[in-house]
Amino acid sequence: MPPPKPTTSPDVLRSRLEARLARQRKQDLWRERLSMSPNPGAPLRDFASNDYLGLARDPRVAEALAAGARRDGAGAGASHLVNGHFAVHQALEERLAELTGRPRALLFSTGYMANLGVLQTLCDGETRVFQDRLNHASLLDGARLAQSPSRRFHHRDLDDLERLLSRAPRESAKLVVSDGVFSMDGDTADVEGLAATCQRQGAWLMIDDAHGIGVLGQQGEGLVGQRFSNRQVPVLVGTLGKAFGSCGAFVAGDAVLIDSLTQFAKPYIYTTAQPPGMAHATLRAMDISEQEPERRERLHAHIQHFRQAADSLGLPLMDSETPIQPILLGDNKRVMRWSMALREAGFMVGAIRHPTVPRGTARLRVVLNALHESHDIQALLDVLAELKFREAKAS
Repeated sequence: MPPPKPTTSPDVLRSRLEARLARQRKQDLWRERLSMSPNPGAPLRDFASNDYLGLARDPRVAEALAAGARRDGAGAGASHLVNGHFAVHQALEERLAELTGRPRALLFSTGYMANLGVLQTLCDGETRVFQDRLNHASLLDGARLAQSPSRRFHHRDLDDLERLLSRAPRESAKLVVSDGVFSMDGDTADVEGLAATCQRQGAWLMIDDAHGIGVLGQQGEGLVGQRFSNRQVPVLVGTLGKAFGSCGAFVAGDAVLIDSLTQFAKPYIYTTAQPPGMAHATLRAMDISEQEPERRERLHAHIQHFRQAADSLGLPLMDSETPIQPILLGDNKRVMRWSMALREAGFMVGAIRHPTVPRGTARLRVVLNALHESHDIQALLDVLAELKFREAKAS
């Protein structure tokens, strides 16, 4: 007799997920969340977060958040286009437009949603998109979801970009997309070269300046800011959860761009507006950023000191003049070994592996901020030097 048929179907999805999780562990790619303490006396010294100006826990920003929530409520209640657009949102958009030298700005709830919204709006399936190979995942996903023809040019390679653009049909709409500061390498886009190339080839340029806003420029206007006109960089994206220590993102540009996003960007239309208290907090953080330029000065002094000291120790630094200082270690096991040793020594440093970065380029992502003390940086360097010495001795 044939065996009885099973009474239930196999759980195919569960089996696939379990196999995928097993591969993740085997390849040393397993990610874990740490419950971090915000208290100054916490055991881990933070060299991982993007709180570049040290504003995320500034009591003045926290009080602005609390006061704004008491006044306008804990949540916006609806999307901007229903009844979730408050006066403080409008004030923040105007302030961001002024900071970046653009006619207008539009708030989004997250940077990921801002990038998806822009690309979904500008790309109709026929717009040709050209992206730097090291762009953030949200930019790559945005073009993929928009189902537009997409090519990736070699990192910061203007000649490669020009070659790809010149092959596109002359009458086609073209969009060139690049990070401003590359989040895992710390280097910056050649905005001047990108803008000139786009002008020659009849393309629009989109810069995601998430890691430049608040950090670069005399007033924290970022890598693009007012150095480049709206004609040179028609689409500028920035985030508020890094240097400004709050939450959310924005897109800045002219009326045609902002009106188009308001009408057609699904991540904007169908998302509840950010809490009004958060907008109050961001405005306060922008005040502090402008009134205390010494925060940026201190941060850039830390960067210079760290790079000089790390270079003297022979650490494999990547080419970065921003707060993101990657130490290239190569393989996953090595980067995890160094990361765990740093954690045991009291330092939180990000261990970055594939697929966030290309295979074989695993690295420690050391991030400096304005609140670090010189002795904290030196202590970190001492541990890194010891790890390098141990490895050399063992080999």
